[in-house]
Amino acid sequence: MTPQNARAHEPQTLSILGLGAMGTALAAALLDRGDPVTVWNRSPGRGDGLVERGAHRAGTIDEAVGRSEVIVTCLLRYASVRETLDPFAESLRGRTLIDLTTTTPDEARELGRWATEHGIRFLNGAIMATPFQIGAPGARILYSGPSELFESNRDALAAWAEGVYDGPDIGAASLIDLAMLSAMYQMFVGMFHGAAMVGSQGMPAAAFAERVIPFLESLVHHFATDAAIIDGGDYTVAGQQDLYFSDLGDIVRTSDGAGVDSSTIAAAQGLIRRQVDAGRGREGFARIYESLRFPRGGEQQERIA
Repeated sequence: MTPQNARAHEPQTLSILGLGAMGTALAAALLDRGDPVTVWNRSPGRGDGLVERGAHRAGTIDEAVGRSEVIVTCLLRYASVRETLDPFAESLRGRTLIDLTTTTPDEARELGRWATEHGIRFLNGAIMATPFQIGAPGARILYSGPSELFESNRDALAAWAEGVYDGPDIGAASLIDLAMLSAMYQMFVGMFHGAAMVGSQGMPAAAFAERVIPFLESLVHHFATDAAIIDGGDYTVAGQQDLYFSDLGDIVRTSDGAGVDSSTIAAAQGLIRRQVDAGRGREGFARIYESLRFPRGGEQQERIA
């Protein structure tokens, strides 16, 4: 039993709309804790295993909404959420809606406005875990919206993961979620690009991974150092690798020579060159944050920490 599940709680019925891999994992975690669960899915046939374990399968969205005070949506896209919920706005009035669908910040805010217009309490969520991690230590779900709504449902949400409250702005959880995913995907793209480079000379990707994993692991702690420099706004702090030294031209040329797509590393080189061309070449590598944060220039404007 996980620490989240171990504490005493009062069972609360939740209705889960959407039984993809993640929705199924969310429902299963509630069942593991002994909570009553109602499930609904657009396509028939999903959720048989949950029903065998005691979940109630609703035949309609109206039925699912009517059985619970808390409705959880975990669907494919924002459009799916609106398509699913719009016809049942009146049925949802007075209830709590928690959306765990991946959305942009603006989409989350739009859904929040829709909920408010229809008298629905709304909390936005962003899952920082795979379906297999739900209910296990280390999983996190980010939430944003009314603090009282997060607090009043904290016990129910704890069945899934550690809940992290990111403030009243409905879009905050989505923004942080997508920013973290950006870091993750670009890290993987970098590994794939390196594997493609050595693959041009016959090295298996697995052999490259054996070498690159410990190398990257040894560098991750630098994130905190660079973040402090960025927040301080002083890229002349001693001990940094300067932008002249960080020139990525050799990687671009080697990729091109090997017939490997160099567009991802060329983009990073473009960020470096912009700062060098602005006379910042002796400053630290973290300065490319300014190229990203202010893509149209204006790095000299005062930044709010």
